[in-house]
Amino acid sequence: MSTLRALARAQALAAGRAQPVATVRHLHLAERPLVVVPLTMAGEANAPLAALVGAAPDEARLLTVAQPRNRDQRLRFVSELAEIVLPYLDEYRGATEAVPVDRGRDVRHRYVDAPQVVVPNPAGVTFLRLLGRAIRFRRVDGDHPVPPSVPLLGQWLTFFAERAEHPGSATTVALTEALSLHWATGQSVMEDLHLPALLGWIDPPPGQDGPTAAALAEDPDRCPPAGPTTDPEFDNRVLAPAMAAYDAAVDDPRARAAAYAHLTGLLRGQLAPTWDLVWRGLSLLRTLPAGARVAARFTGDRDSFTGYCEHVDAGGGPQPSRDGAVAAAARLHRLERALTSYAVQRAYDDPLVMAEYRLTGEAFVGEVTLADPHRIDDTGKRPVLRPRIQVVTEESVAVPVGAVLYSPTRPGQKARAVYLTRTDSGTEVVLELSGGMGRGRTAAPGTVPEVGERLCYTTLTDTFLPAAAFPAPEETPWTHGGPPVTSAAPTAGVPVEGPGRVGATR
Repeated sequence: MSTLRALARAQALAAGRAQPVATVRHLHLAERPLVVVPLTMAGEANAPLAALVGAAPDEARLLTVAQPRNRDQRLRFVSELAEIVLPYLDEYRGATEAVPVDRGRDVRHRYVDAPQVVVPNPAGVTFLRLLGRAIRFRRVDGDHPVPPSVPLLGQWLTFFAERAEHPGSATTVALTEALSLHWATGQSVMEDLHLPALLGWIDPPPGQDGPTAAALAEDPDRCPPAGPTTDPEFDNRVLAPAMAAYDAAVDDPRARAAAYAHLTGLLRGQLAPTWDLVWRGLSLLRTLPAGARVAARFTGDRDSFTGYCEHVDAGGGPQPSRDGAVAAAARLHRLERALTSYAVQRAYDDPLVMAEYRLTGEAFVGEVTLADPHRIDDTGKRPVLRPRIQVVTEESVAVPVGAVLYSPTRPGQKARAVYLTRTDSGTEVVLELSGGMGRGRTAAPGTVPEVGERLCYTTLTDTFLPAAAFPAPEETPWTHGGPPVTSAAPTAGVPVEGPGRVGATR
């Protein structure tokens, strides 16, 4: 935890209300996100019990499994979920735009928009991942076929779960993480995973402060858990008798229908408060203006969505049970590059985020006191334009002479620290500028900072990071298991088909 966020948490506790730690929204929000509020029975590994799904507050559709241990009922649950998710994805497979590639010598096409799935918390993402893994290998032919929509849904759920791991991606949003990115509460990080308590700090009801609202939200009767696991007390006191009544009425259609209606009402009562809280949290996020670089990051989501649509249309198979050594290393490298870029972009977009780097000396804000916009450096083979400016700051500057700095207002321009002079009132920094001023020996208007301008300079840079080179899978070194061996024998994680078995494995 950074010093600034720790201070914000202390201030939130003193004020009794969450404190903002961002001035802009660092997340793209779709006009019609698909909200999924899952519910699983405590003690059963990812056995779906119910879910509220919809793309608008008044479009909630309740899916239930009267007996989660019954795999046939779970398969019907998955089929009904596919009837909602797959048409939602098709809504975004319309208009495309041409994107130049290979330096303009060719073009490719991508969709102009992309879907967005919102779950209450990171455990909801885990639910999507496990459910996708359980069904994406199911066969549509053979002894016990399933509808084609079932394995297709599994592939898409896995896609959404994998995109949730990508820093800066808005394809899959865990709402508690999104809210915690913009507000700091006076409770622990673990307590922030409880959506009712988190919203109690951020937007408490009239007449209550954050601690009071969060304490009331901990009451499962007042605010049922935000999913996906039910409260064990609810299971023992309410859910178990209702399921027993449903199972006992197997020979009486009227009694069974009444028991199912009662069970459905109980499950809706558990999910409806969280459903309302999710849309309330999204409304709070929409009050913040989007950061300048949010749209560019969402372009990456559109590229990813387009690419996977093309993979599915071409008959591509499901994601593997586990990555090979080379694929895992390449994936980790992509995530690390994305994390580095995401951290820089957030700092460039948001002064409050940049303030964390100013505290560590990696960035400083100062006023331009001298400027020589026409300076020419003729020490090399040919004269080049190299203006110099002097920036005076009262902050600590922890960069050495020769370091290359960047300004969020002019990200394409490099500023090399030439002199650092510490005075009683601060530090005088002389910077030599290059790039971002045009091709001639005269700087374009506005490209060189003027005297009196207040600027931020930092060592953070959002320049292109080239990808690392990895060996081909067949050239995997022996230290990582050697080349992959293909075998017809079943391995762990490969589904076993059988009557009523969803995602069973050897």
